[in-house]
Amino acid sequence: MSEIERILEKASGDRLQVSEELLPLVYDELRTLAAQRLAGQAPGQTLQATALVHEAWLRLTHHSDRKWNDRTHFFRAAALAMRHILVNRARGKATLKRGENAHCVSLEGLEVADTGAEDRILEVDAALTVLEKEDPDSARVVTLKFFGGLTNKEIAAMENVTERTIERKWAYARNRLYQLICDEL
Repeated sequence: MSEIERILEKASGDRLQVSEELLPLVYDELRTLAAQRLAGQAPGQTLQATALVHEAWLRLTHHSDRKWNDRTHFFRAAALAMRHILVNRARGKATLKRGENAHCVSLEGLEVADTGAEDRILEVDAALTVLEKEDPDSARVVTLKFFGGLTNKEIAAMENVTERTIERKWAYARNRLYQLICDEL
């Protein structure tokens, strides 16, 4: 049993002690995942990888009765927490962009902007919610790749399947998400 799994096993005990032992062991890996996820964001992005990890960590350890079965379960929960944080941020920015505290301005001389990163995250999240109902396994692969930044090899090891199986699920999920997003336009 690895050190991480030993700590996760006793996670139902003293939350503060578990956090103090677990965070140093998983922090670098969580930070790498967050940095990979944020790497494609538009310039001027205010959310940094460190802040994303800290916020995800707070969500993961907020409830004292939370227990993870193993390392795989923990990192799935971390990827899902990062997804929710990014989606909530995108929704907040979209709300501001679409009229909160709006002022009248002249439209003369203004250019139409392309869809922003926040809008893309919201589109992916809406399509992913539909995919979760249709095919939960493929949706989990998307969450781990898109929001968790994991490779096919890492996901295959976590899911205890071959890398080729993950490639097939990713190809299917990518095409299905594309269909769902195009149907919304």
